[in-house]
Amino acid sequence: MRAMRLLRSGTPLVLAERLENPAPGPNQILLRIAACGVCRTDLHILDGELAEPKLPLVPGHEIVGYVEALGDGVTGFARGQRIGVPWLGFTCGHCAYCRSGRENLCDAARFTGYHIDGGYADCAIADARFCFPLPEGLDDVAVAPLLCAGLIGYRALRMAGEAERLGIYGFGAAAHIVAQIARHRGQRVFAFTRAGDRAGQDFAMSLGAEWAGASETRPPEPLDAALIFAPVGALVPAALDATVKGGTVVCAGIHMSDIPAFAYRLLWGERVVRSVANLTRRDGEEFLALAPRVPVQTTTQAFPLAAANEALAALRDGRLTGAAVLVP
Repeated sequence: MRAMRLLRSGTPLVLAERLENPAPGPNQILLRIAACGVCRTDLHILDGELAEPKLPLVPGHEIVGYVEALGDGVTGFARGQRIGVPWLGFTCGHCAYCRSGRENLCDAARFTGYHIDGGYADCAIADARFCFPLPEGLDDVAVAPLLCAGLIGYRALRMAGEAERLGIYGFGAAAHIVAQIARHRGQRVFAFTRAGDRAGQDFAMSLGAEWAGASETRPPEPLDAALIFAPVGALVPAALDATVKGGTVVCAGIHMSDIPAFAYRLLWGERVVRSVANLTRRDGEEFLALAPRVPVQTTTQAFPLAAANEALAALRDGRLTGAAVLVP
């Protein structure tokens, strides 16, 4: 098989060819990969902002594939079935977090494309417990972003509560999915992008946002809640300043630059700042059942596997509308 591999943090991915195909162990599935989304978390791993990845590493955790082989003990899946593999790839199953439905916080958790080789390849191995049957109605490329941008966005939206006026900071892959779900729920969406990003603001408006502007500006009305997808710590006080008393600011990324000092008055009034850490299988089951009912439509740009570095550069530079997806 072929794979794009990270050999050392801070360096481009390297194409490896003629690697031996992996074999599934007990409770594992071998997938033939049809598509893999490109996520900002991949950039954080490549840049060394997430410490101690497995090296060499095959990144990618928005995997759409077809079951090639089943390891001993796997039930509920069949050869040829289309399934998805998300970021959460393993948990211990018996700690206090796992037992209380908070497996996303398990200290022994392992993650796809970080501790476990991921989807920038022709094939991948996944723990059957953390694989999802995928809904019909979206092709392989279109469904890939649902597996992280969609799942994390859905969890972040749940953390925001029943906000009527919802601000979304950073209008990329996750935001363009969340906006559709929010509008389906009857929420009003206010979109924040980089200054001067007229194309991004127009994209947000096309998905139902009623206002779009630069992240540094105040919206025309105060927000009931805000979701921050851009990895910029300075957006936290900006979002707090735009949010009503009792409102919630959700930091939805796995990495963010340091949050600068801010006046207590921005937090006062029982405003809440909280983070989203990973996802649970329940999130996946709920979201993948909801997506076809909305229905969620993803905007994607496909790249061949060997062009993974080009796709990552486009994401880094803000040159994508929607999500990049690698197609082996």
